[in-house]
Amino acid sequence: MVSAHAATTQAKAPATASSTAKPAAASTSTAPAAAASAAPAATPVAMAAVKPGDPKAGQTKAAACGACHGMDGNSTDPQYPKLAGQSEQYIVHQLQNFKSGKRQNPIMLGMATPLSEQDMHDIAAWFASQKVLPGVADQALVEAGEKLYREGDAKRGIPACMACHSIDGSGNPGAMYPHLGGQHAQYIEAQLKGWHDGDSWGTDAHSQIMPAIAKKLDAQDISAVASYIEGLHAADAAGAAAPAATAQ
Repeated sequence: MVSAHAATTQAKAPATASSTAKPAAASTSTAPAAAASAAPAATPVAMAAVKPGDPKAGQTKAAACGACHGMDGNSTDPQYPKLAGQSEQYIVHQLQNFKSGKRQNPIMLGMATPLSEQDMHDIAAWFASQKVLPGVADQALVEAGEKLYREGDAKRGIPACMACHSIDGSGNPGAMYPHLGGQHAQYIEAQLKGWHDGDSWGTDAHSQIMPAIAKKLDAQDISAVASYIEGLHAADAAGAAAPAATAQ
C-alpha cells in the first residue's frame, strides 16, 4: 500500500547522464535528389544495452546510499526507508522519478542525478538481494491495522492493502507494487500523510493509486496500518494467525 518504499526509503531524482549514444549526424549534402536516394541511409549508433543489475557492482556503487539507508538496506533512522528486499524494478523506477523530478526530494535529487541506468539497476540489485530485518508493531494498534490491511473498508471505498502488497507485505515485483513488510512505521505514516494531503510521486496512473486511497484514511487509520505493516514478515504467509506484533 505504501511505497518504501522501500522499500521501501524519504529520499531520491532529474535526468543527466544518459547511457544512450547519440545518433549519427544527419547528412548535409546538397546533391540532387536522385543521387541522395542512392546513398545508403545513415544508421543510428546502437543504443547501449542496460544489463540486469549486478549486486556485486551495486554494493560498491551503493556506498553513499548506506549513510541513510544502511549498507545492507536496513536503515536505523526511521525517517529513511529500508531498501533491503525491495524489488530491483521498483527501486529503479523510483530513482528514475527522482532523477527526472517527477518525485521530488532534495536529498535524492542530488543522489540520483549522476546515476546512469546501469548504475540504478546495479544499486537496486544489491538492495534487492539483502534480507529486510523484521520490525515490531504496537500491540494496541494491531487489530485496527490488520483489519485495514487484510480487509480494507468497503463502506469508505478503501481496498485491502494485501490486494496489491500481498498478505505478508512482500509486494508484487511484476506490477511494481513495493515490498512493505518490516518497513519503518514512521516512514510509512509520513508517506501516507503526504499522499492524504496531496503529494504525488509522479504523473502516471500507477503513481496516482496511493494518493487516491490515502485521501480516504484518517489519522487513526494511518497510524494503525503503518504500525501493522512494520510488524509484517513472511512467516504470516505460512499460516500465522497474526503478524509479528509486539508492544513497543
